[in-house]
Amino acid sequence: MVDVLIVGAIYIVCADQRVTQLRLEHDIPSFGDDVVARDPIMLKVLQTARVLARHHSAVLITGETGSGKEVIARVLHRFSSRNNRPWIDVNCAALPEHLVESELFGHERGAFSGADTAKPGMFELANGGTLFLDEIGEIDPRVQVKLLRVLDASTFYRLGGTRKVSVDVRIIAATNRDLQAAVASGLFRRDLYHRITEFHLHVPPLRERPLDVAALVEYFLRQASPGKCFSDDALQCLQSFDWPGNVRELRNAVTRMAVAAEDESITAVDVRKHLAGQSVRSSLAHAGQAAVQCTINEMERRMILSALESTGGNQSRAAERLGIPRRTLCRKLNEHQIGFGRRRGSSTRNADGADSTRVKLSVPVRIEMEDGTCFVVQATDVSAGGVGLASMPTTISPGDKLRLQFTLPDCRRAIEAGATIAWLHSDGTAGAQFLWAQPSERETLLRWLATSAQQPMAATDRILSHPIPA
Repeated sequence: MVDVLIVGAIYIVCADQRVTQLRLEHDIPSFGDDVVARDPIMLKVLQTARVLARHHSAVLITGETGSGKEVIARVLHRFSSRNNRPWIDVNCAALPEHLVESELFGHERGAFSGADTAKPGMFELANGGTLFLDEIGEIDPRVQVKLLRVLDASTFYRLGGTRKVSVDVRIIAATNRDLQAAVASGLFRRDLYHRITEFHLHVPPLRERPLDVAALVEYFLRQASPGKCFSDDALQCLQSFDWPGNVRELRNAVTRMAVAAEDESITAVDVRKHLAGQSVRSSLAHAGQAAVQCTINEMERRMILSALESTGGNQSRAAERLGIPRRTLCRKLNEHQIGFGRRRGSSTRNADGADSTRVKLSVPVRIEMEDGTCFVVQATDVSAGGVGLASMPTTISPGDKLRLQFTLPDCRRAIEAGATIAWLHSDGTAGAQFLWAQPSERETLLRWLATSAQQPMAATDRILSHPIPA
């Protein structure tokens, strides 16, 4: 079956070969000895990364500096089929501007002054493995063009070379910048952004993971001074700080306090003395407890929908992508009530005479939120004005803006449109009202609706029936 892990209130600390768990349904394996996580919100990210590791798609990891983006990237590599092949990490912000192209793609002897020997680039060194492009938002727009070409074709020329180089590399990128804002301002190419964001993982800042603060404090203290400990009130005090520098700042603070403390027990007084001037949160409401809790069945369902979306609904190819037999996929489709194909819809008219045909269907929909978060849900019906959705996460609210993409049954062209959540029920069903769509895609949808609605059906479901704006 699909290798999916349950997400919930689980305690896990892997730093010292010890794993303590609050069990829900299944045991959770270690993510590696360098991963320390206790907060449910971080465990969800780690477990999602472990599931995505089996796919070869590009992943963009976003988050504040020091929040743990590289940790997530290494989990993606560790649990992938490429884990015994090269791991190459590049800090794009640290590359000299005039050497970025040479570092990424390599150069031949004599390509420029000082190039006394030929040198392979990072793409060649990572061949067969994973290339981690940290701080990808800092890459010069001129290099972005060449990077996009390599990602699309997997071939390139070394600087000054005439021989085409072919590589097989999985790209994992990370940034602390708002790439969507960079795209809007023209600083980052839109096509490159979509190429590296086949999947998007966001690492929450440490201030939203109070349980991780306690776990990391224990871990860093064992490294700095094994004989010492923090009192309970000291741990609570540490959890109340904002930690704008995230894990790096916490590690430095714990090390300083461990060295300076004269007694074995470090108290809240010691913490306040060392962290004087730090910003303290007014409440210790655990953001992790408010995080979306995803069951194993829901995660499995979303992975199946994602595979079906990427293969255009082809079940054989989807099963191959998931690494399971086709008959297993068929059984899972029945268990999760995922159907492909459509039922006859109805055609009604608004007071102004506009056609409001609605057709029931069941196809995966890829949704991208304004903050860059991407996920896959299921469409239950579609009209010229919007689409009905199922299995929406509880973090979504009416009025939220999003971009959605889906492929209609028996239609090769994908529909991409901007939309807003018009209504949302507690069971995860929602209605998204279209805000915009390309004229050609709008015509495709209207033609498909006209062809599909051949037999009348009682329009008892709540639907959206406003035409897509051109």
